[in-house]
Amino acid sequence: MRKLLNPHQKATLALAAMNGDKTFNELASEHQVHPSQLSEWKKILEKESFLLFNPHNKNKEEQRIAELERMIGQREAEIEWLKKNLHSLNLQKKS
Repeated sequence: MRKLLNPHQKATLALAAMNGDKTFNELASEHQVHPSQLSEWKKILEKESFLLFNPHNKNKEEQRIAELERMIGQREAEIEWLKKNLHSLNLQKKS
């Protein structure tokens, strides 16, 4: 049976692997994960940890969230308009 770890647990194991106090096999055995998976998490941490300190990524996320909120607001306005005008739209179809 596969053991499912949350992102925090994966990061903790990747940091432990980077620390080097224990071998991949020792860590993997203790936490019931495959050593190659642990190696993969370590590689991801090495490659992408700089993103945590990159202010541009936060700005992009904030911009995307603002865009999605704008789209939701627009859709809600369209739905309200349709609800208000549904009766008159149905009458126009029958004519």
